[in-house]
Amino acid sequence: MAFPSCYGFIPARYDSTRFPGKPLADILGKPMFWHVWSRASRCERFASVHLCTDDARIMDAAAALGVPCLMTRGDHANGSSRVFEAATALRLPDDAVVVNIQGDEPALDPAMLDALTAPFADDAVAAATLACPMERDEALLPDRVKVVCDTKGNALYFSRAAIPFERYAAKVSPYFLHVGIYAYRMRVLAAYTALPQTPLEAMESLEQLRFLENGIPMRVAVTNHRSHGVDSPEDLERILPLMAGQ
Repeated sequence: MAFPSCYGFIPARYDSTRFPGKPLADILGKPMFWHVWSRASRCERFASVHLCTDDARIMDAAAALGVPCLMTRGDHANGSSRVFEAATALRLPDDAVVVNIQGDEPALDPAMLDALTAPFADDAVAAATLACPMERDEALLPDRVKVVCDTKGNALYFSRAAIPFERYAAKVSPYFLHVGIYAYRMRVLAAYTALPQTPLEAMESLEQLRFLENGIPMRVAVTNHRSHGVDSPEDLERILPLMAGQ
């Protein structure tokens, strides 16, 4: 069977609590969303890459730069829901692979998207995400989401807690940092968005737990590439030297 068609979507919300207007933040003369879109577009598996927003300012800026952009509702609870609305507008087939790319990752490495979509060569894979090795000290931070997997590479659980607990210290750090980029078959994303929020999803504030709590397996592809998300103006200042050197 041929590899399924893949479509990238970049949610870009203007009203971020910690960093309002973040998608329009200037990085080397271009808005942040342009850098994410430009890097994502280098993934050869993508048939297209669209921005999806709820704000006319972002829509206008995208049009000025020739970035395909779809207007979506402003009441989405998470990025997966916004991406589903955008993918539905494009009338994607049920077996298409929909990729949810974080809009605050201007230093995104296209190789991460290759790793994320590779598992879909297996027809049994419903959804996928990424993880990378992390050190023990970092695993203690609640803003670093950890993941543990079964022997097939499917996620057992995601948590802000340090999982697994080391009853006896291992020689190598057993912790894996979740990288918040997702891919799903269109029919699986449709099923996800139709489900109500689940208890663990609400408790941990992690949208991916809705998949696991409803018995939808999520394959975890391991990468050595770290994400460099921008959550605040201070993060932006830290990432500018990295961007300038690329």
